[in-house]
Amino acid sequence: MSGCIFCRIVAGDAPATKIYEDDALLAFLDIRPITRGHTLVIPKRHATDLDELDPAMGAQLFSFGHRLAKSMRRAGLAADGANLLINDGKAAFQTVHHVHLHVIPRHHGDILRFAKGFVLRRPHDTDRTAAALRSGLDRLADEERETTA
Repeated sequence: MSGCIFCRIVAGDAPATKIYEDDALLAFLDIRPITRGHTLVIPKRHATDLDELDPAMGAQLFSFGHRLAKSMRRAGLAADGANLLINDGKAAFQTVHHVHLHVIPRHHGDILRFAKGFVLRRPHDTDRTAAALRSGLDRLADEERETTA
């Protein structure tokens, strides 16, 4: 879809700070993050909402979101947990009509900071944040290799 900002990001026609990419998925920093490290995971193939999303792609989307959330505990962000969220449809506050999974790092006792971030939604040091998230993914992969060796 030519008018979809996420499709333009996938095509390389719009900027994004990418965290991960494969043939089916793309993960990049939210430009209006609630917390540092707030990442969006999208299918590269356009699906406006969950009705249009192939269930196998939905499983793949969530599987990577799960992996990213785990990696946030290993990244320089030192997250204690994460929120994984899909806003499906206008009634659910979906503002970009391309399915996307929000993966939002959380910290113990961050309720006030989280609420403030939800209102202000200001970007953080994107280069350092992206590097920390990529490092967390690498650490998770190393741990997985060690447990299977």
